[in-house]
Amino acid sequence: MAKIKGHPQEEMLAQYGERMLLALEWLATFGADPEGGVTRLLYAEPWLKAQLALIDNMQGMGLKADFDEIGNVYGKLQGSDPTLKPMLTGSHIDTVKNGGKYDGAYGVIASMMALGYLKAMYGTPKRTLEMVSFCEEEGSRFPLAYWGSGHVTGVLSLAEGAGLADPEGVTLLEAMERAGFEIDQGQLHPARRDDIGGYIEIHIEQGAVLEFKEKKIGVVTAIVGQIRMTVVVTGIPNHAGTTPMTMRKDALAAAAEMVALTEKMALAEGEPLVATVGRLEVKRGTSNVVPGEVEFTLDIRHTDKRKIEAFRAELISRFVEIAVRRELYIDTVEHLNALPVAMDSGISAEIEAACDFYGYEHIRMPSGAGHDAQLFGPICPSAMIFVPSRAGISHNPKEFTKPEDLIVGFQTLVHVLYQYGYGGKADENL
Repeated sequence: MAKIKGHPQEEMLAQYGERMLLALEWLATFGADPEGGVTRLLYAEPWLKAQLALIDNMQGMGLKADFDEIGNVYGKLQGSDPTLKPMLTGSHIDTVKNGGKYDGAYGVIASMMALGYLKAMYGTPKRTLEMVSFCEEEGSRFPLAYWGSGHVTGVLSLAEGAGLADPEGVTLLEAMERAGFEIDQGQLHPARRDDIGGYIEIHIEQGAVLEFKEKKIGVVTAIVGQIRMTVVVTGIPNHAGTTPMTMRKDALAAAAEMVALTEKMALAEGEPLVATVGRLEVKRGTSNVVPGEVEFTLDIRHTDKRKIEAFRAELISRFVEIAVRRELYIDTVEHLNALPVAMDSGISAEIEAACDFYGYEHIRMPSGAGHDAQLFGPICPSAMIFVPSRAGISHNPKEFTKPEDLIVGFQTLVHVLYQYGYGGKADENL
C-alpha cells in the first residue's frame, strides 16, 4: 500500500474519507433529538431504521450484508482463502439518551467506508474482512450492557435478558420480538461466532488525553474492568406530616447516605478507580409521602480486578450497615462484571506502524471506558484505535471530534485492515 502523492489510490482514499464524514452526519438523523443530540435505544424505531439503512448502504458498496438473530448487522468482504479466519472491525449504533453522534457511530461508519474503499481499490482480499454494527453496547434502555457483542462472544444469551425491563415496563425480549427478531425462530444467522480471527475497533477517546497531549491517535493498551449494579432500598411509605422523624423508615434518606458514601470511598481509594451513581429513582414518589422504595445504579471501574472487587465488597458491606441501622431492607443485582482486558500487541504494533507510515503523532494509553473490544479480547486478538475528543466530552450533544481527526483515524484503520486483508499480514494465522 505505497503512498504516492496524486496516485488514484490516494485520491480515492480522500474521497472515501469525505464520504465517511457525510455518512456520519446522515446516521445522526436517525433518532435526532430536538435538543441537538441523538437517541437510538436498543430495538426502538430509530435504532431499527438505522440498522436497516446501514444494510442498504453496505449492499450498495458491494458488501454482503444482513442481520444476525438478535439484531447485529454485518457487512462482509469475502476473501479468497477460506482457511484464514476473518478480521472483524466495527462498533455499536445505540446511544445513551440525548447522546452525541460520534460515540460508537464513528466506528461503524469508518469501518463500513474502510471496507468499501478496500473493495473498490483492491478487489477481493485474501482474508475475509468484515464489519459489524452491534445492536447494543451502552445499557441505556435496559440494565444490561454489551447485548450485541456479548452474544457474538458467548458471554451473554437470551436467558440474561429474561425479566429485564425498560422504564416503561417493556421487557428486553418483548422489545426484541416487536423489532422483528423472534426468539427461537431460527430464520436469521446465529449470533454466537467462533470463527473470528481478530477484532479492531476505532472509537472517539471520550476523554481529553489526546487533545491535551496534542496527539492524533491513541493506541489502546488495555480496557478497564467494570461492574454495574442496581441497588434497591426498601423502607415503609408513610404520611409526611404525621410520621415523626424518629419513627421513619425513609428509603430515600438511606439511599442519599449511600450515594454520598460512594463518592467518599472512591475519592479515598484514588485513581484510577471511579465509582458513579448515574440514576436514582424514587418508586411511587410523592411530595407528601415518606419514600418507601428507592432504586439506584452503581458503576465501578478500575484497571485491577482485585481492587475493583475489594472496593465493591467493602462498599456493599457499608450499604448493608446503613440499611440495618435504619431498619430497612437492601437488595443488589449485578448486571455486568467485565474484567480488565489487555489489547493485542501484534495488532497494536500494526496500528503504530500505520501512524508512522502517515506521520501521525500517537501514544499508547489505557481506556477508562468500556468497549465491545473488551469482550473480544479474551477470545481473539483485539485492538483499539482512539481519536481525540474535544474537551473530553462524551455521552452529550456537545460531543465533538474535528473532521480532520476523524479522517486521520479512518486512514489508520484502512491501513491496518489492508495489511490483514491484502498485505504482509494476510497470510498470518490469527
